[in-house]
Amino acid sequence: MATSIADRAYDRIRADIVFGRLAPGLRLRLDRLAEAYGASVSTLREILSRLSSEGLVVAEGQRGFRAAHVSPEGFEDVAAMRLLLETYALPLSFTAGDLEWESRVVAAHHKLAFMERRMLAGDQEGTELWKRYDREFHQSLIEACGSQTLLDLYGGVFDQYLRYQMVAIVFRGEIAAEEHRTLLDCALTRNADKACAVLTQHVNGCVAYTLKTGALA
Repeated sequence: MATSIADRAYDRIRADIVFGRLAPGLRLRLDRLAEAYGASVSTLREILSRLSSEGLVVAEGQRGFRAAHVSPEGFEDVAAMRLLLETYALPLSFTAGDLEWESRVVAAHHKLAFMERRMLAGDQEGTELWKRYDREFHQSLIEACGSQTLLDLYGGVFDQYLRYQMVAIVFRGEIAAEEHRTLLDCALTRNADKACAVLTQHVNGCVAYTLKTGALA
């Protein structure tokens, strides 16, 4: 029972940091977290130490813990790491992917496209769900790469990238939606070279747009 409580608390705290409900730079007081997440102080210390190793929390010695800050330079670094991993995994996944993989990619894109249409229509209440589907789609594109280690590393980097997007509330509208449609077409036709080029444009475009808004300054 203790393990399940710790796991649930870890998942909730991690999601709250990634999706911006625990704001960058916020001091994470153990007494308040214990009340909010229903976990003991000792369990929370272990959770926050684990999140510190993932780059989502900063340990400040005797002063406790704080949600990691964000910065333009940090976003550029995370985006570069995301691109490095994703452009490496895409060709592997496209080569090995079978019909079941194609089906998962199509299904993930269907959900993402639905939320993008809602966002384009002015519905901002589904922002978190939209980003969850965005993550699911990009993860599905590379999930046939054959390396669980690579997928786990990518998942952690993508969540840091996603955190920056949630802080800045970045939505590039039809441009991003069209890039996602092109990535889907590339997956179904196994055009890895074009997919990597579009992905690079996709990520760099998001970074440039975000930095231009000044939301991370």
